[in-house]
Amino acid sequence: MYGMIVHGGAWDIPDDIVDAHLTGVKKAIEIGLDILKNGGLAEEAVEAAIGYMEDDPVFDAGKGSFLNRNGEVELDAIMYHGTLMGFGACMCVKTVKNPIKLARMLMKENEVSILAGSGADAYAKNQGLEIVDNSYFVVEREKKRFGELKTKNLHPSAFFHHGTVGAVALDSQGNIVAGTSTGGTPNKLPGRVGDSPIPGAGAFANPVAGASATGYGEAILRCLLTFRACDAVEKGCSPSLACKEAVRFLEEKTGMFAGLIVLRNNGESGFAYNTPRMARAYLKNGKIVAEV
Repeated sequence: MYGMIVHGGAWDIPDDIVDAHLTGVKKAIEIGLDILKNGGLAEEAVEAAIGYMEDDPVFDAGKGSFLNRNGEVELDAIMYHGTLMGFGACMCVKTVKNPIKLARMLMKENEVSILAGSGADAYAKNQGLEIVDNSYFVVEREKKRFGELKTKNLHPSAFFHHGTVGAVALDSQGNIVAGTSTGGTPNKLPGRVGDSPIPGAGAFANPVAGASATGYGEAILRCLLTFRACDAVEKGCSPSLACKEAVRFLEEKTGMFAGLIVLRNNGESGFAYNTPRMARAYLKNGKIVAEV
């Protein structure tokens, strides 16, 4: 048995880019499922699916991410292995082409689980991961947004975009792995870290379930959203209900927005969001369903 679910962010996705989001999450899950079908590990599937979305400029992860107040891209990612109860995370990296690859590498480390900033970039380079100039991540869409924020003195909330990406996979050996990757929020303070790379917030997994979150990072952090959902599933709740209750709790306690995906060790998946839309792809009756 194997299974997978992915998301491409929960926000008010405009009609003119819905198709791009649908194409992106559908391709991502196809890549992951192909690995799982051939006996690959859940961590391989999560890395490949998220890596694809990091390379797709439609999402706020990797290429195409939001710019911080200095006009640079800073990236965060996490991978959490539910069976091993171990994780790896990186924060504020500027030159690692695929932060999810670094997160997976750190998940295997005994000496360290989290690396940040220049130390994370240097580690990735020393380990042979692909390194790029920060300009690689910058696209015209985000340069325009950055200019509007500066010249019109707009608050970042004027752009309600949360294109964080995530995936959860179950392999034939029964391993559950969750991952999340993001470029953060537009015009963020340099060095700002949201929920995405924090265990129990942006992603979490235990032997029974795995989860990945997206949305307003500070609220997700306060609620430890993915831990809450996985803990509920471990106690007998269905993935769908666990997601709905976790998002309801966040909205009730913080008044903020989030999206959440969960996968159980029997292949059952669930999702919930309180934003207008959330891009996601999952298996239903053995077939891929992609929705926003």
